[in-house]
Amino acid sequence: MSADTPAPASAGRPFAKVLVANRGEIAVRVLRTLRRLGIASVAVYSDADAGARHVREADEAVRIGPAPAAQSYLSIPAIVAACRATGAEAVHPGYGFLSENADLARALAEAGIVFVGPGAEALSVMGDKIRAKNHVASFGVPVVPGVAEPGLTDEELIAAADGVGFPLLIKPSAGGGGKGMHVAESAAELPAALATARRVATAAFGDGTLLIERLIRAPRHIEVQVLADSQGTTVHLGERECSLQRRHQKVIEEAPSPLFDTEGGAVTRARIGEAACNAARSVGYVGAGTVEFLVSDEAPDEFFFMEMNTRLQVEHPVTEMVTGVDLVEQQLRVAAGEPLALAQEDIRLDGHAIEARIYAEVPAKGFLPATGRVELLREPVGDGIRVDSSLTEGLAIGSDYDPMLSKAIAWGENRAEALAGLDAALADYTVLGVATNIEYLRLLLADPDVQAGHLDTTLIERRLDHLDFQAPGDAEYAAAALLALGTAAPDGRPWALDGWRMGAPATRRVSLGSPEGGLVTVNVHPGDGRTVRIDRGDQRGPELKASLTPAGERAVVLELDGEEHRYSTAERAAGHGSGGEGAERTVFLGEGGWSVALPVLDRAGRLERVRAALHRHEGEADPQVRTPMPGTVVSVSVENGARVEAGQALVSVEAMKMEHQLTAAVTGTVQLHVAAGALVKADQVVATVEPEPAPAT
Repeated sequence: MSADTPAPASAGRPFAKVLVANRGEIAVRVLRTLRRLGIASVAVYSDADAGARHVREADEAVRIGPAPAAQSYLSIPAIVAACRATGAEAVHPGYGFLSENADLARALAEAGIVFVGPGAEALSVMGDKIRAKNHVASFGVPVVPGVAEPGLTDEELIAAADGVGFPLLIKPSAGGGGKGMHVAESAAELPAALATARRVATAAFGDGTLLIERLIRAPRHIEVQVLADSQGTTVHLGERECSLQRRHQKVIEEAPSPLFDTEGGAVTRARIGEAACNAARSVGYVGAGTVEFLVSDEAPDEFFFMEMNTRLQVEHPVTEMVTGVDLVEQQLRVAAGEPLALAQEDIRLDGHAIEARIYAEVPAKGFLPATGRVELLREPVGDGIRVDSSLTEGLAIGSDYDPMLSKAIAWGENRAEALAGLDAALADYTVLGVATNIEYLRLLLADPDVQAGHLDTTLIERRLDHLDFQAPGDAEYAAAALLALGTAAPDGRPWALDGWRMGAPATRRVSLGSPEGGLVTVNVHPGDGRTVRIDRGDQRGPELKASLTPAGERAVVLELDGEEHRYSTAERAAGHGSGGEGAERTVFLGEGGWSVALPVLDRAGRLERVRAALHRHEGEADPQVRTPMPGTVVSVSVENGARVEAGQALVSVEAMKMEHQLTAAVTGTVQLHVAAGALVKADQVVATVEPEPAPAT
């Protein structure tokens, strides 16, 4: 039977062919269940994802447009056309993009295609935070005090703010994932926060409607997974703790919540589960969904409805691991009209599961999203370990989409065992070629309050300034220099098998760039008892004995003054986003979940770093304002030729669904080089500030 002619559905297979209208790790995860059930799969992709993992793993793949999501993954006509071209009977939307879009559900229904999700009415009610909040309040569900009315202008929201009370949380009515949410501590901050939130909401969701509500200090974010069929059965599968968040974006999630592992916790768990089911029943919900609540850490028996996500959640694997229920399979069966085979009394929570989201970002630099190409990938395996991933070696990570790459999940008999398992899995997770947050996740898991289960949604923000991120030391610079000087193995890997004999007796010098933009010079002295001297800028280092030997596939062991260091290694040639202008190539090192990229500098690159160091030594700030990554200019805050203060915001650049404020480093007169709507490259100069002359003495 050809790929164009799906096999007829059988009793054990709810559909013959399903199209997955998404990308990344969630598309790969949905494909896994389709494959297990024997359902033919169709992937869709934009030009940016032509070589993506989900495209390779699907039975068929259809191009749906260029890289911008609005012209591809958010295009309803393109999704419907792909279904018609392939004969797909149903569409699984994953999460994000069109997963909560009532227009897609209606368009598919008109085309005779099943939407694997709730009906259009439930999507409309629960997909609008204002309507959802008012709706559940009318059913007696407790909600946070606030103003949730459609069509309110900024001026009307400002006028209503005093009646709600500060601090305020501003939320887009459409969308989710924390996008566009902002806090206003006072009336003075509210106008600017509303403008930014409305702009982000419009760009991300096509709807700038906002609501405001009282910000509850130190809350816990608890959500309940529900399943409902078209015959009227609704069950919940326990709760998830999602309180570890950064900028309202979840980072680590677990099931069940440690908040309810106290006296009376079982009663609250049953109450909040029933409240979630009632919220779903109030809109005739069908499918898998999540009802989110704020719960007081001081009064865990009190909870407030926040919103209902009418789709699969990013964190659904922790629920699957403690219940043994494949939520994607249940979504498919319910969408096909089958009754739930689960009753509430059948659902048991077994053990504990914790998930960590792995992003392409640089936590030590304010979580700046990162781009690059995956040069080396090793993902953890083992009992109780699950990885949902979009990664493959050679995959290019661009700035077109959300920077989440994968998720690592660990199961244990209890919470302590799950925590230890997740930390061990992250230590075994190696991604070289693009910066990730894996080191940050391990630091977060080690926090005493996290270990003890004392969580709230502000914990991460309070801890950020105290996290001790690892910087490359003598061992890393020595290893990178020896790798750079070594001859290549037959397969092209950058080390020799002969103990690094150099042949020529002269000292070799390797110039490396540090992550902070500085210059590190490694002088390698030849001979059997090789020594290296590592000079940082103009600071001369001591001579150290060093040797480097292979230690398996793309791994080396460095012995430096009697201490051993083992690294995974990779290398990227210049011209592939390796290290910026002046880099011959980049050497990547990784161990224990930590990684670093060290550019090997040519003469021009070395001179540039020397000049920059001189400026820093003299206390001179850089007058040029550069964008740290490719993206789109979404706003310009000043007029060309205006006087600006040091630290003043000049230009906002959006990349990977996040806005980045670029500020002036000095006080002076600004000259703008870009306008709103412009596309910018990484390290592009967007403005120059001519410093004011020093006052005469």
